[in-house]
Amino acid sequence: MKLFKAATVVCSLALMGMALTSTARADDWNKKTVMTFSGPVEIPGVHLKGWAVLPAGTYVFKILDSQSDRHIVQIFNQDETIVYATILAIPNYRLKATDKTVVTFRERPAGEPEALRAWFYPGANWGEEFVYPKARAMVLAKQANAPVLFTKDETVVEVAEPIKSADHVAVVELKAAPVMAATPAGEEVALTEVVTAPPDQAVATAPALPTTASSIPLFALFGLLALGGNCAAAKRL
Repeated sequence: MKLFKAATVVCSLALMGMALTSTARADDWNKKTVMTFSGPVEIPGVHLKGWAVLPAGTYVFKILDSQSDRHIVQIFNQDETIVYATILAIPNYRLKATDKTVVTFRERPAGEPEALRAWFYPGANWGEEFVYPKARAMVLAKQANAPVLFTKDETVVEVAEPIKSADHVAVVELKAAPVMAATPAGEEVALTEVVTAPPDQAVATAPALPTTASSIPLFALFGLLALGGNCAAAKRL
């Protein structure tokens, strides 16, 4: 439809001339990423009053807290002195990692801010799929013709002061809130139907050798052989 813009994949690569840069690998633990948007971007989660849509500008994304099945992402101003939003995200797996930050957006009607969908950190095979409030997710799913994750329970959506701790009541609610997905038809489906969880990080390895099967006996054997060789040479002399 002419009402809509390019597909989400295109938006993720060329949206509004958005520039993405990543910080040094020393920030891998919280995945700190600096992003610059040249146009407004709608965000989900718990935000400061009046900040449901980020205006054009530079922001810093960080992981505040993570569990095995969900992460808490925070968006700061460029100086990292103000937390604009605290967002629940579900790890979503992709087959091919890239060496650059990738951000995807929900397709929206012309003239409306792009809606943040997911954030992939450089080198990671899984990204942060952002979770919206239920009512908003239903609208976005219909507009984008794609499933949108949502929290079924009512959670705090605005706060007067920035959230600085993982123990904040709003963060605790986000961690515990059931998550489902809204379909373009307005149906509620299980999270597992639309999100591919990261594979088990445990990698199968060969059985460990017994403690006696170390390199020490081997070195001892070489030493005895060398000693025997020296003795034989001495006898010939």
